[in-house]
Amino acid sequence: MVTQDKLNIAVIQANLMWEDVDANLSRLEASIGKCVDTDLIVLPEMFSTGFSMKPEALAIHAEKTLLWMAQQAAKKDALLCGSLIVKEDEQYCNRFIWMLPSGEWGSYDKRHLFRMGGEHEVYAAGKKQKTFVWKGWRIAPFVCYDLRFPVWSRNRNHFDLMIYVANWPAARNRVWETLLQARAIENQCYLVGANRVGTDVNGVEHCGNSMVVDARGVIQNELVSNKEAIISSCIDKKSLETFREKFPVYLDADDFSIS
Repeated sequence: MVTQDKLNIAVIQANLMWEDVDANLSRLEASIGKCVDTDLIVLPEMFSTGFSMKPEALAIHAEKTLLWMAQQAAKKDALLCGSLIVKEDEQYCNRFIWMLPSGEWGSYDKRHLFRMGGEHEVYAAGKKQKTFVWKGWRIAPFVCYDLRFPVWSRNRNHFDLMIYVANWPAARNRVWETLLQARAIENQCYLVGANRVGTDVNGVEHCGNSMVVDARGVIQNELVSNKEAIISSCIDKKSLETFREKFPVYLDADDFSIS
């Protein structure tokens, strides 16, 4: 795979239709079609269903959704990612998928389940932090509530870009914006936060505010609240490496392990 110093990213901030897989895939396909010269396309958490606690009814659509992701990634010759509901070994997972244009894919299961929404009662928690490489960029995927837990998100100089996909409520938007910048600063990496907009069937409002943040915590690009839109942003690895060399905070980081 060719290494690229610069990576073009598109973040799709969508209003998800409640538990309507076909409607969501159709709407998102139209948005993906608008992405031009893009290396990486990021969709929100549970992009095909919304944040549903009915996995037994929705996990059956996982195979169709994966096939759709493969088709979209191939059309755009870009890596496509987002999370969806899957069933494995008699358990349900909120699974982040990264789909390559070749149809190959990898996954990360959400570690921190949002107990205030009952997620921990119906989904199984992930056990491993994951990373993958795309065009020479080392990427770490996370899902929504993971954002609140800096130990789990810790960079041991093994990734260059963090991606958080989310259904983050508008009531805690200030927390969303603050923690995205904090995670980028403390891990000295680029960060993408992809959030949905709209109000779900439970009356929970989501205002979006998806963004791309650099390693200094500076917001490179941010979408306005309460509006479906697409971020286009370019990140630069040489700039990141120069900053890390001049200000190598990671060399003084505390060592630890997660059981």
